Amino acid sequence: MSGAGFYPGIESFDDFAEIANGSHYRAAPESWYVIITDVEGSTRAIAEGRYKEVNMIGAACINAVLNVTPKGEIPYVFGGDGASLLVPEEYLDECKRVLLAVRRLAESDFDLSLRVGAVPVAELHAASPARVMVGKFRLSPGNELAAFSGGGLELAERWIKSNPEFLVQPGTDTGAPDLNGLSCRWEPLAARNGVMLSLLLQAKIGDEAEKSRLYRKLIGEIDRIAGSLERDAKPVAEANMIFRWPPRGLGAEIRATAGGGSRLRVALRLYLYSLIQYCLDRFDLTAGGYRGKRYRGELRENTDYRRFDDTLRMLLDCSPAQADEIEALLAERASAGELAYGVHRSDSALMTCLVFNLDKGEHIHFVDGNDGGFTSASRGLKAGRD
Repeated sequence: MSGAGFYPGIESFDDFAEIANGSHYRAAPESWYVIITDVEGSTRAIAEGRYKEVNMIGAACINAVLNVTPKGEIPYVFGGDGASLLVPEEYLDECKRVLLAVRRLAESDFDLSLRVGAVPVAELHAASPARVMVGKFRLSPGNELAAFSGGGLELAERWIKSNPEFLVQPGTDTGAPDLNGLSCRWEPLAARNGVMLSLLLQAKIGDEAEKSRLYRKLIGEIDRIAGSLERDAKPVAEANMIFRWPPRGLGAEIRATAGGGSRLRVALRLYLYSLIQYCLDRFDLTAGGYRGKRYRGELRENTDYRRFDDTLRMLLDCSPAQADEIEALLAERASAGELAYGVHRSDSALMTCLVFNLDKGEHIHFVDGNDGGFTSASRGLKAGRD
C-alpha cells in the first residue's frame, strides 16, 4: 500500500453525505508524511483587505506540489489560508523544496509569512489512537479531491504549531516554484440569497461511527434549511459568475507566476490570455480547448465548496433567515456537547482556480468566503474546542 499509486487506488464516492463514512477511507502508509501549510498572521491580512492574496498563497502550495509529482497521486485539501497534503517519502524532499519556494514568494511578493511543516505518518500513528485516513470525493469525472478522517491531520497541525522540530527549515537554493495552472480571474461571487456562510464543524462525541452519523444528520438538516446544497445553496451559479477584463485578480496572478523571469513579459502574456478568455466567454467561442459555455458548466461542477479534513467545511449561499436557522441548529448541538463550530458571514465569495487540462475538463476551483471566510470561522471553532 506504500509508494506511488496509493491515492489512485482508492475508489471514489460522489455522495457528499457519505463524507465521514469510514468504509470510504484507507489508512495512509506509515512511510508517508503529512504536510501542513498556513499563512501566519492572516488576521492582519484580512484587516487590510488582502484575503484574496492569502487564498492565492494557500492554493499555490497545492499547485506547486502537484506540478512536481505524478498526476493524481497526492491527496490534498485547501484550507483558505493554507493546505493539507499527504506525500510519499520519495517525493518529500522535492515537495519541501517547492513549498519553501512558495514561502519565499509569499514573503517577497505578498508580504505574507507562510508556515510549512511535515510530520511522519508513522509518528502520528505511534503517538495516539488518531489515524490518518484518506478517501476520495468525486466532483466530476477526472476531478477528485481528498477527504481525511481519523484525527491524524488535526494532530499533525497541533504538533507543527507547537513543536519547531516539525517545521521545514529553509534550504540554500529553492528556486522559483512552478505555478503553471494557477489563476484568479473571476470576479468575487456575489451572494444571490444575501449571505455567503462559511461553516466549520467538528464532531466531539463517541467513536468514528457515531461522529459519522452526526455529520450525516447535520448535512441533511443543513440541506433542508438551505433548500438544497447542490442547487440553491451552491455558492457558484450562472447568475454570479462574472468575468471582466482586465480581471481584478490578475495582479496577484502575475506576481505569483512570474517566477524568476521578466514580470513585464508575464504581465503582457497574462493580459493577452485573459483578454482572449474574456472574448471566448463573452461570445461563447472555442479556442485551444476552451469552450466558453461548456467551461462555465464544468466550473460549477468542479467547485470545492464542501470538503472534509477531520473538520467539515462548507460554504453556503443562503438567506439571512436561513443563516440564522443554521447557526441556531449548530448552537443547540454545541450546547449539548456534540460539536464545536465556527461561522463567518460575508456578502460574496472568492474563487481561485487550478487548471490542468481544458480538453479533458480537468480543473478545480477553490472557493472561500470573502473578508476572512474559513480563517475567520476557525476562531470560533477553536474557542468551542478549548
